[in-house]
Amino acid sequence: MPASTAAQNAGHTVTVPAAFRRAPSAAQLLAASRNAVHQAKQAKQQAATPTSYRVRSGDTLSGIAGKFYHNPAAWPAIYDGNRGKIRWANVITPGEKLNIPAKPAHIPAAPKQLSPYVPRHAAPTTAAPTTDVQAAPVQQAPTQTDAYYSGSEGSFQACVISRESGGDPNIWNASGHYGLYQFSYSTWVAYGGSPSAFGHASVAEQNQVFANAMAQGGEDNWAPYDGC
Repeated sequence: MPASTAAQNAGHTVTVPAAFRRAPSAAQLLAASRNAVHQAKQAKQQAATPTSYRVRSGDTLSGIAGKFYHNPAAWPAIYDGNRGKIRWANVITPGEKLNIPAKPAHIPAAPKQLSPYVPRHAAPTTAAPTTDVQAAPVQQAPTQTDAYYSGSEGSFQACVISRESGGDPNIWNASGHYGLYQFSYSTWVAYGGSPSAFGHASVAEQNQVFANAMAQGGEDNWAPYDGC
């Protein structure tokens, strides 16, 4: 297309620059203005995003990810960016300062083991570091329920029990997970466990909650962490 248009006017040739032939419409001007405002807001928000965060009592990595990324499931990005500070994803300590990396395009894989294993018959804790356990009751010395239980030989269930508890239905770990399958209180209740039974449930009750979890969430509830 030519850069200008020639027009006849009273015997004279008038050259009109192409830039003046079509003015932007009001809708185009409004759209451009809104886009500029949106980009300015985004730049301001990015500039104001903290690059570090000091852990408070009750915090979890998923909760922190929700604050900064608006996506609790993005917590592995924070874990990955603090490998030198965080050993266990489910155990973070109030007062420690975490780096908050920019939200990655692809969220890193979660670690296979989220909490430390506790030897059999380890004493329960009454004050554990902040974890993903929500509204868990005060831990008391568990009552004896059943003897050691290993599950069906060679089954996925047996593998989970071996990796999580070693077959001890009464065991607690340092982050407040309990029993054969190391349920947190919130997960126990979510899969039909009685709130009042958490901490002293029978093997039969624990097996039923495990069956519920398998029916609703499948092996993914344990396989990525236990390697079963």
